[in-house]
Amino acid sequence: MSSVRLSDIPRTTGFRLALLFLGLGGAGAAILFGFLYVQTAGFLARDVDNGLAREIRVRAAMNATELARLMNDRAPLDPDNMRPFALFDRAANWMAGSRVTLPEPLPSPDQPFDFTLAHEGKAMPYRGVLHRLDTGEFFLAAEDVGPIQHFRHLLAAAMLSGGLVVLMIGLAGGMIVGAAALGRIDGVALAIERIINGNLSERLPLTRKGGDLNRLIRVVNRMVDEIERLMNEVKGVTDNIAHDLRTPLTRLLAGLERVRRRDPASEEYADAIDDAIVETRGLLATFNALLRIAEIEAGARRAGFKTLDLQPVITDVADFYEPMAERKGVSLVVDNEPASDGLLAGDPSLLFEAIGNLVDNAIKFTPPGGQVALRALRRGDRLGIEVSDTGPGIPEEERVAVLRRFHRVDK
Repeated sequence: MSSVRLSDIPRTTGFRLALLFLGLGGAGAAILFGFLYVQTAGFLARDVDNGLAREIRVRAAMNATELARLMNDRAPLDPDNMRPFALFDRAANWMAGSRVTLPEPLPSPDQPFDFTLAHEGKAMPYRGVLHRLDTGEFFLAAEDVGPIQHFRHLLAAAMLSGGLVVLMIGLAGGMIVGAAALGRIDGVALAIERIINGNLSERLPLTRKGGDLNRLIRVVNRMVDEIERLMNEVKGVTDNIAHDLRTPLTRLLAGLERVRRRDPASEEYADAIDDAIVETRGLLATFNALLRIAEIEAGARRAGFKTLDLQPVITDVADFYEPMAERKGVSLVVDNEPASDGLLAGDPSLLFEAIGNLVDNAIKFTPPGGQVALRALRRGDRLGIEVSDTGPGIPEEERVAVLRRFHRVDK
């Protein structure tokens, strides 16, 4: 088997199907991962917003003095500003709590907003809610969302990495499937090349895994079996034709050479010419028989079909072969069924030849003292012809082959 070329793998059906399913699966996975990412990010954001809203509800009933004292007590407990809380006057100036600066313009009251605060030289992301007290001061409740954003980045990176891993595995699987398919195709192609080169005994290889390709291979192998059988039949026919032509040609050549070596009289020349004419007519009869077979198979002889009675044709065959049967010491009888009379469409000469061949073989293989019976019969709306004899019959192992074209049984 030839080596698998990597450049041919992407052109295989298996690889393309693998890519198709990989694309469909990847699209489904991308949609699922995107949905999970959006839902997770939304859940985390809503959780922060709900916490800030609760804080606002708890502190909304307090006055500015109480809030300022609470903010100042709480600020030292949160040096990293993880959850900064601050109080601002009516002009948005800082009053108490965590040291933060409100963004400009001021956010809408009681609506979550994103902003940044400087911490150790870095801009840290925050999410906050600004509430306006009844006395006009502003209360800010905020939370550091850096860890949440970091988690979102990790989640996105994990999903992307997982997608890349799935893509690589899918491509590797597609390469494996494509290479396996290409290997099988190469094996089939090599077998076909050997068949094309004349090795009709070659068959396409099957695999143990089965599959649709094996079904196709079995059909092709049966076709090659039939081609091999037909070629063997053609070879047999060629051998038979050569055998049938060699004998009369040998006799014709021998007779002409014999006359050529001697100094015959005119009568001997006439006899030699007559013998040559007989042999030549025999050769022409053989060729005409082959042409008739070709015409029958091509349907050309159907143009000569006409309505005829079968029983007179059978009687003519019996009359023609009666002398041959008498010389062999075989009795030839005609036993037509009473219901076998009727008309059919056919060529009388072809029917005569076909029936005559059967009778000729029956007489040839029936020992002296035997009998050959010829009769017409009817089975329903069909007419039939039956030739039977008391000879040895066709060997059992030849009964299937004898129905093939040009097959000859020698015993």
